[in-house]
Amino acid sequence: MTAQYGKVFLVGAGPGDPDLLTLKAVKAIAQADVLLVDDLVNPEILQHAQRAARVIHVGKRGGCQSTSQEFIERLMALEARAGQCVARLKGGDPYLFGRGGEERAHLLAQGVTVEVVPGITSGMAAAASAGIAVTHREHSQGVIFVTGHSKHDSVQPNWQALVDANMTLVIYMGIARCRQLQSSLLEAGMARSMPVAVIQSATLPTQVRLQTTLERLSQDLHNSGLGSPSIIVVGEAVRYADALGAIELDGLQLALG
Repeated sequence: MTAQYGKVFLVGAGPGDPDLLTLKAVKAIAQADVLLVDDLVNPEILQHAQRAARVIHVGKRGGCQSTSQEFIERLMALEARAGQCVARLKGGDPYLFGRGGEERAHLLAQGVTVEVVPGITSGMAAAASAGIAVTHREHSQGVIFVTGHSKHDSVQPNWQALVDANMTLVIYMGIARCRQLQSSLLEAGMARSMPVAVIQSATLPTQVRLQTTLERLSQDLHNSGLGSPSIIVVGEAVRYADALGAIELDGLQLALG
């Protein structure tokens, strides 16, 4: 007799604002018996879960103690094979720097049914919340998403190719390596005057934005006190960022909200 396994939803929980959760994500959350929740997921989203659902926090945030990826994958498979419906809630989108591909492959290898529920990625939401049109046709023919943190430290993006592409760069997980990112882009020939925006806690009431230039990025970021979670946007399109609510702080242009 064939075992009756449960199912796993890999759910993109969006950038933070609970109103940006998709309807399909709400339905998946409501259906789940078990929810595995990442650190960056807004806890307000859990109001859509069944009262009897088990909530397991599997925090994963750069620079902090976190649950291992291997443990999370084993736990999802174990719960699903026990007949449970599992929702894995991930900030942003599961397939954009969210390890969704690794998790889906592991679950399928275990014979578990998987459904991916896309979410609004934090890079697009952060730029939009700051008034930055990343593909503004007067300045950029495209947008490139890149991570400042890789699985192997020795593996780095081809910064020269990224600069030569002359497109807007949206950089995830780049705060801890900001100085290295700045140096790499400058060495690849990007203009020192290139506009840069750093958006912290995008879409939340606590959102703060630093607007500066590539030449001043690391020093201004240090002086601003901004940290993770933040998105870095680099490109001429940043010139169109909203100035509304901007304040001056030690020569830095900061915007609240």
